[in-house]
Amino acid sequence: MQVSVRENNVDQALRALKKKLQREGVFREMKLRQAFEKPSEKKAREKAEAIRRQRKLARKKAQREGMM
Repeated sequence: MQVSVRENNVDQALRALKKKLQREGVFREMKLRQAFEKPSEKKAREKAEAIRRQRKLARKKAQREGMM
């Protein structure tokens, strides 16, 4: 990952880097890897995330269809 520094503005470049890392999910992955996660816990978490994604998608779809 690369961020260019323009006009010696390091603060702006740092903000851009943090935003890119956030979008890529690096911070979330670091948090998950801090401690060992049992396979059963991992499976339950991934299943809950999938359900959450599906519900979010269904809400967006219902909102789009309701608006049109």
